[in-house]
Amino acid sequence: MATVESGQTAEAAQRTPERGSAPVITVRGARATLGARPVLRGIDLTVHSGEVVALLGANGSGKSTAVRSVIGQVPLTDGEITLFSTPLRRFRDWARVGYVPQRTTAASGVPATVREVVASGRLSRTRFGLPGKADRAAVERAIELVGLTDRAKDSVEALSGGQHQRVLIARALAAGPELLIMDEPMAGVDLASQEILAATLREQVAAGTTVLLVLHELGPLEPLIDRAVVLCDGCVVHDGPPPRAVGQHALPGHDHVHPHAAGEPLRTGLLT
Repeated sequence: MATVESGQTAEAAQRTPERGSAPVITVRGARATLGARPVLRGIDLTVHSGEVVALLGANGSGKSTAVRSVIGQVPLTDGEITLFSTPLRRFRDWARVGYVPQRTTAASGVPATVREVVASGRLSRTRFGLPGKADRAAVERAIELVGLTDRAKDSVEALSGGQHQRVLIARALAAGPELLIMDEPMAGVDLASQEILAATLREQVAAGTTVLLVLHELGPLEPLIDRAVVLCDGCVVHDGPPPRAVGQHALPGHDHVHPHAAGEPLRTGLLT
């Protein structure tokens, strides 16, 4: 039976995978550079089936590079990554993976409705590019999950920043992924949208989806997090229960989590 460790919620403890459960993501000795600058310096990371793992760290610590390496957008200079026990270089079953990039415009300058953008996330599941009844139902369900049913026919250009983010998440959910990777899903999102996104993610986790999140701070997602992996200068400095956040984030000189041990506050601005 799982025990509740320091800094870990009872909800997260109930989902803690048993030892030996199948890893969905395995990263070993990953090194990567951007230009001539080393960004990842030999990180190890394992995410098991059904687990919710948060990547935390300061800007420039390597969080986004790490998740982009996992989906093959950033090549490694050394190390190995496997998805669903398949080496990344041979992995082709991308319908099993949903990816939500850092905050961007959902339509990328191309006029499109909410429904059209979300439907594009279903293409990996359609046969010959022709959506069927199940595809249309999955798109409507994804739009409903993020609370945008009443805006489905609207242009994404008319949406707020938080609604844009919800469209991107719906697009990733439309394919029914087993693994959901999200890069700063709460960044610049209003509180109402944060709560909707947290509720959406809670439903996905309850259904067994494995989740890897890059986060600036845990916020409303904290009850869902099983493990936190903290990066500092391209290295893993903590892997375990989420460190305990202290103080008020919005105040000058605010406190943040300690990068080395859960439960110990440190005034470093680690997550700024």
